[in-house]
Amino acid sequence: MATLRISFGCIYCFARPTHAYLGLSPGLDFESRIFAKVNAADLLRRELARPGYVPENIAIGVNTDAYQPCERERRLTREVLEVLSECQHPYGLITKSALIERDIDLIAPMAEKGLACAAITLTTLDGEISRTLEPRAAAPARRLRAIRTLTEAGIPVSVSVAPIIPFVTEPEIERILEAAKDAGAVGAHYTVLRMPWEVNPLFQQWLHAHFPDRAQRVMNRIRDMRGGKDYDSDFSKRMTGEGIWADLIRQRFTKAVKRLGLEGRMSRFNTCDPSQFRRPLVVPKTVVRPTSAAAAQMDLF
Repeated sequence: MATLRISFGCIYCFARPTHAYLGLSPGLDFESRIFAKVNAADLLRRELARPGYVPENIAIGVNTDAYQPCERERRLTREVLEVLSECQHPYGLITKSALIERDIDLIAPMAEKGLACAAITLTTLDGEISRTLEPRAAAPARRLRAIRTLTEAGIPVSVSVAPIIPFVTEPEIERILEAAKDAGAVGAHYTVLRMPWEVNPLFQQWLHAHFPDRAQRVMNRIRDMRGGKDYDSDFSKRMTGEGIWADLIRQRFTKAVKRLGLEGRMSRFNTCDPSQFRRPLVVPKTVVRPTSAAAAQMDLF
């Protein structure tokens, strides 16, 4: 396990609390110290080679982005994609980085077989907001260009409008969807802001620093969608919220998606075709075991 510096600093990232598991700060440490599982591809090979393994779609880039800045040198995500390509294993990528374009040579052939798709997160079209909300991530215009580039390569791309922040990014819902559609996106989904654990105070500090004029209104609206609380972890509603304001966001999103023809066109990636899967040709004989308690903790992820 290697510790690296410089990463995306999205203030809303739900992955921030995982740093606390390692005794690190979900604030500054999250933005300056990340961990790279340097044997990820070997571990994947061993898993796919197990006699009882049953292939299912793999989501890459959830906790956290698979195209962090260090991926330019480490190339761990690319190694994982190479293994999945070799095994004809279905996957979906989600990122806010234009670095995904580097791996088009691997993704496009899989997409042609219905085994790969991509989602680009587009939180706002406002470059000024993006710079403070998502420091070191690709600018909104650059993400739109990545959607177009992937689409032109034959890779189906959806746009992830996430997170929707009331009175900050929420007014842009329709414009974001229109821009993504113009760039070639064929599907869309969204989540509303959620603030688990340490994300809550960090986001509120950011909110008061950058939007002091509306900070209280934003928090009131968030609580309206969370049953009066800052956050509700209930799995059935944590992504979309509940109540009248959550319903209004859902209605706006649904109507815009229908008007733009973005609904239902990614459904073929919701199930996998196990008939194309084949076990890896080469399987490592040994796996490097972690030598410290901190490194061992990462086995959970």
